[in-house]
Amino acid sequence: MKVLKEISIEVLQAVLPLTIVVFLLQIVVLSSPLEEILQFLVGLIYVTIGLILFLVGIRIGLLPMGESIGNAIPQTKKLGLIIFYAFLLGFLVTAAEPDVRVLASQIDVVSDSAIPHYVLIYTVAIGVGIFVALSMIKVVFGVSLKYILIVCYIGVFILSAFTPIYFVPISFDAGGVTTGPLTAPFIIALGVGVTSVLSSRKSSHDNFGFVALASIGPVIGVMILGVIYG
Repeated sequence: MKVLKEISIEVLQAVLPLTIVVFLLQIVVLSSPLEEILQFLVGLIYVTIGLILFLVGIRIGLLPMGESIGNAIPQTKKLGLIIFYAFLLGFLVTAAEPDVRVLASQIDVVSDSAIPHYVLIYTVAIGVGIFVALSMIKVVFGVSLKYILIVCYIGVFILSAFTPIYFVPISFDAGGVTTGPLTAPFIIALGVGVTSVLSSRKSSHDNFGFVALASIGPVIGVMILGVIYG
Protein backbone atom coordinates (compact mmCIF):
# COMPACT_ATOMS: atom_id res chain seq x y z
CA MET A 1 0.00 0.00 0.00
CA LYS A 2 2.92 2.34 0.68
CA VAL A 3 4.19 1.95 -2.90
CA LEU A 4 0.69 2.55 -4.29
CA LYS A 5 0.31 5.71 -2.21
CA GLU A 6 3.72 7.09 -3.23
CA ILE A 7 3.18 6.45 -6.93
CA SER A 8 -0.39 7.82 -6.83
CA ILE A 9 0.93 11.09 -5.39
CA GLU A 10 3.71 11.25 -8.00
CA VAL A 11 1.28 10.64 -10.88
CA LEU A 12 -1.23 13.20 -9.62
CA GLN A 13 1.52 15.79 -9.23
CA ALA A 14 2.61 15.15 -12.81
CA VAL A 15 -0.88 15.00 -14.37
CA LEU A 16 -2.68 17.79 -12.48
CA PRO A 17 -0.79 20.81 -13.95
CA LEU A 18 -1.27 19.50 -17.50
CA THR A 19 -4.96 18.85 -16.78
CA ILE A 20 -5.51 22.41 -15.57
CA VAL A 21 -3.79 23.94 -18.61
CA VAL A 22 -5.65 21.78 -21.14
CA PHE A 23 -8.96 22.32 -19.33
CA LEU A 24 -8.52 26.12 -19.42
CA LEU A 25 -7.53 26.02 -23.09
CA GLN A 26 -10.64 24.03 -23.94
CA ILE A 27 -12.91 26.50 -22.16
CA VAL A 28 -11.24 29.87 -22.76
CA VAL A 29 -9.48 29.48 -26.14
CA LEU A 30 -11.20 26.65 -27.99
CA SER A 31 -14.69 27.02 -26.47
CA SER A 32 -15.09 23.27 -26.72
CA PRO A 33 -18.58 21.81 -26.33
CA LEU A 34 -19.48 20.13 -23.05
CA GLU A 35 -19.37 16.68 -24.67
CA GLU A 36 -15.70 17.05 -25.65
CA ILE A 37 -14.77 18.34 -22.20
CA LEU A 38 -16.46 15.36 -20.56
CA GLN A 39 -14.68 12.98 -22.96
CA PHE A 40 -11.38 14.59 -21.99
CA LEU A 41 -12.08 14.19 -18.27
CA VAL A 42 -13.17 10.55 -18.65
CA GLY A 43 -10.08 9.75 -20.71
CA LEU A 44 -7.92 11.54 -18.13
CA ILE A 45 -9.32 9.36 -15.35
CA TYR A 46 -8.57 6.20 -17.34
CA VAL A 47 -5.04 7.38 -18.16
CA THR A 48 -4.30 8.31 -14.54
CA ILE A 49 -5.51 4.99 -13.16
CA GLY A 50 -3.65 3.07 -15.86
CA LEU A 51 -0.44 5.00 -15.29
CA ILE A 52 -0.58 4.39 -11.54
CA LEU A 53 -1.08 0.65 -12.00
CA PHE A 54 1.63 0.54 -14.68
CA LEU A 55 4.21 2.26 -12.47
CA VAL A 56 3.29 0.11 -9.47
CA GLY A 57 3.92 -2.97 -11.62
CA ILE A 58 7.32 -1.60 -12.65
CA ARG A 59 8.28 -0.75 -9.07
CA ILE A 60 7.31 -4.08 -7.47
CA GLY A 61 7.93 -6.41 -10.41
CA LEU A 62 10.05 -5.17 -13.29
CA LEU A 63 12.84 -3.42 -11.37
CA PRO A 64 13.56 -6.29 -8.95
CA MET A 65 13.37 -8.77 -11.83
CA GLY A 66 15.79 -6.72 -13.95
CA GLU A 67 18.31 -6.49 -11.12
CA SER A 68 17.98 -10.21 -10.34
CA ILE A 69 18.57 -11.11 -13.99
CA GLY A 70 21.54 -8.74 -14.05
CA ASN A 71 23.00 -10.56 -11.04
CA ALA A 72 22.34 -14.00 -12.53
CA ILE A 73 23.66 -13.48 -16.09
CA PRO A 74 27.33 -12.99 -15.10
CA GLN A 75 27.24 -16.25 -13.13
CA THR A 76 27.49 -18.09 -16.45
CA LYS A 77 31.06 -16.70 -16.75
CA LYS A 78 30.72 -16.90 -20.53
CA LEU A 79 31.02 -13.61 -22.40
CA GLY A 80 29.08 -14.94 -25.40
CA LEU A 81 26.06 -15.85 -23.26
CA ILE A 82 26.20 -12.54 -21.38
CA ILE A 83 26.14 -10.62 -24.66
CA PHE A 84 23.38 -12.80 -26.11
CA TYR A 85 21.10 -12.46 -23.08
CA ALA A 86 21.74 -8.71 -22.92
CA PHE A 87 20.76 -8.35 -26.59
CA LEU A 88 17.68 -10.55 -26.19
CA LEU A 89 16.40 -8.71 -23.11
CA GLY A 90 17.05 -5.30 -24.68
CA PHE A 91 15.20 -6.38 -27.83
CA LEU A 92 12.17 -7.83 -26.04
CA VAL A 93 11.66 -5.02 -23.54
CA THR A 94 11.90 -2.40 -26.31
CA ALA A 95 9.47 -4.28 -28.55
CA ALA A 96 6.98 -4.08 -25.67
CA GLU A 97 7.64 -0.38 -24.96
CA PRO A 98 4.40 1.64 -25.41
CA ASP A 99 6.26 4.77 -26.59
CA VAL A 100 7.89 2.85 -29.44
CA ARG A 101 4.55 1.49 -30.59
CA VAL A 102 2.93 4.93 -30.48
CA LEU A 103 5.75 6.41 -32.57
CA ALA A 104 5.60 3.54 -35.05
CA SER A 105 1.82 3.84 -35.50
CA GLN A 106 2.06 7.61 -36.05
CA ILE A 107 4.82 7.24 -38.62
CA ASP A 108 2.81 4.50 -40.33
CA VAL A 109 -0.10 6.93 -40.71
CA VAL A 110 1.98 9.94 -41.76
CA SER A 111 4.00 7.94 -44.31
CA ASP A 112 0.82 6.31 -45.68
CA SER A 113 2.20 2.87 -44.70
CA ALA A 114 5.40 3.44 -46.66
CA ILE A 115 7.16 2.40 -43.45
CA PRO A 116 5.17 -0.45 -41.85
CA HIS A 117 4.90 -0.02 -38.11
CA TYR A 118 6.31 -3.47 -37.32
CA VAL A 119 9.46 -2.75 -39.35
CA LEU A 120 10.16 0.37 -37.31
CA ILE A 121 9.43 -1.40 -34.01
CA TYR A 122 11.82 -4.27 -34.76
CA THR A 123 14.48 -1.88 -36.09
CA VAL A 124 14.37 0.15 -32.87
CA ALA A 125 14.33 -3.03 -30.76
CA ILE A 126 17.35 -4.50 -32.57
CA GLY A 127 19.23 -1.22 -32.15
CA VAL A 128 18.57 -1.18 -28.41
CA GLY A 129 19.48 -4.86 -28.07
CA ILE A 130 22.83 -4.38 -29.80
CA PHE A 131 23.78 -1.42 -27.64
CA VAL A 132 22.65 -3.05 -24.40
CA ALA A 133 24.99 -5.89 -25.34
CA LEU A 134 27.69 -3.29 -26.03
CA SER A 135 27.08 -1.93 -22.52
CA MET A 136 27.87 -5.37 -21.12
CA ILE A 137 31.13 -5.42 -23.09
CA LYS A 138 31.93 -1.97 -21.69
CA VAL A 139 31.55 -3.26 -18.14
CA VAL A 140 33.52 -6.47 -18.73
CA PHE A 141 36.51 -4.73 -20.32
CA GLY A 142 36.27 -1.48 -18.38
CA VAL A 143 36.02 0.73 -21.49
CA SER A 144 35.34 4.40 -20.78
CA LEU A 145 31.81 5.49 -21.65
CA LYS A 146 32.92 8.82 -23.12
CA TYR A 147 35.05 7.17 -25.80
CA ILE A 148 32.20 4.91 -26.88
CA LEU A 149 29.77 7.85 -27.03
CA ILE A 150 32.23 9.97 -29.05
CA VAL A 151 32.79 7.23 -31.62
CA CYS A 152 29.08 6.40 -31.87
CA TYR A 153 27.94 9.99 -32.34
CA ILE A 154 30.63 10.63 -34.94
CA GLY A 155 29.17 7.61 -36.73
CA VAL A 156 25.66 9.05 -36.36
CA PHE A 157 26.64 12.39 -37.91
CA ILE A 158 28.45 10.68 -40.78
CA LEU A 159 25.51 8.37 -41.40
CA SER A 160 23.06 11.30 -41.36
CA ALA A 161 24.79 12.67 -44.48
CA PHE A 162 23.71 9.57 -46.42
CA THR A 163 20.23 9.27 -44.91
CA PRO A 164 17.18 10.86 -46.60
CA ILE A 165 16.42 14.13 -44.83
CA TYR A 166 12.96 13.03 -43.61
CA PHE A 167 14.46 9.99 -41.84
CA VAL A 168 16.84 12.04 -39.68
CA PRO A 169 14.21 13.48 -37.28
CA ILE A 170 12.47 10.09 -37.16
CA SER A 171 15.72 8.43 -36.13
CA PHE A 172 16.32 10.84 -33.25
CA ASP A 173 12.70 10.51 -32.13
CA ALA A 174 13.19 6.75 -32.12
CA GLY A 175 16.18 7.17 -29.83
CA GLY A 176 14.12 9.32 -27.47
CA VAL A 177 11.22 6.94 -27.04
CA THR A 178 13.51 4.23 -25.66
CA THR A 179 13.73 6.27 -22.47
CA GLY A 180 10.08 5.41 -21.85
CA PRO A 181 8.54 4.01 -18.67
CA LEU A 182 9.26 0.37 -19.52
CA THR A 183 12.63 0.27 -21.29
CA ALA A 184 14.65 2.74 -19.21
CA PRO A 185 13.86 1.31 -15.74
CA PHE A 186 14.55 -2.23 -16.92
CA ILE A 187 17.86 -1.35 -18.58
CA ILE A 188 18.99 0.60 -15.51
CA ALA A 189 18.04 -2.25 -13.17
CA LEU A 190 19.79 -4.76 -15.45
CA GLY A 191 22.89 -2.58 -15.46
CA VAL A 192 22.92 -2.27 -11.67
CA GLY A 193 22.74 -6.05 -11.34
CA VAL A 194 25.46 -6.73 -13.90
CA THR A 195 27.91 -4.09 -12.64
CA SER A 196 27.53 -5.26 -9.05
CA VAL A 197 28.93 -8.63 -10.16
CA LEU A 198 31.24 -7.89 -13.09
CA SER A 199 32.69 -4.47 -12.47
CA SER A 200 36.27 -4.46 -11.23
CA ARG A 201 35.90 -0.90 -9.98
CA LYS A 202 33.22 0.64 -7.76
CA SER A 203 29.97 -0.33 -9.43
CA SER A 204 28.67 3.25 -9.13
CA HIS A 205 31.20 4.20 -11.83
CA ASP A 206 29.62 1.75 -14.27
CA ASN A 207 25.95 1.90 -13.27
CA PHE A 208 25.31 4.93 -15.44
CA GLY A 209 25.38 5.24 -19.21
CA PHE A 210 23.34 2.16 -20.13
CA VAL A 211 20.34 4.20 -21.28
CA ALA A 212 22.62 6.71 -23.05
CA LEU A 213 24.15 3.87 -25.08
CA ALA A 214 20.82 2.14 -25.64
CA SER A 215 19.37 5.35 -27.09
CA ILE A 216 22.04 5.50 -29.80
CA GLY A 217 21.08 2.11 -31.23
CA PRO A 218 17.64 3.15 -32.58
CA VAL A 219 19.11 6.33 -34.10
CA ILE A 220 21.66 4.35 -36.10
CA GLY A 221 19.15 1.59 -36.90
CA VAL A 222 16.50 3.96 -38.28
CA MET A 223 19.10 5.86 -40.29
CA ILE A 224 20.22 2.61 -41.89
CA LEU A 225 16.54 1.85 -42.53
CA GLY A 226 16.30 5.25 -44.21
CA VAL A 227 19.23 4.44 -46.50
CA ILE A 228 17.53 1.15 -47.46
CA TYR A 229 14.10 2.70 -48.07
CA GLY A 230 15.59 5.84 -49.61
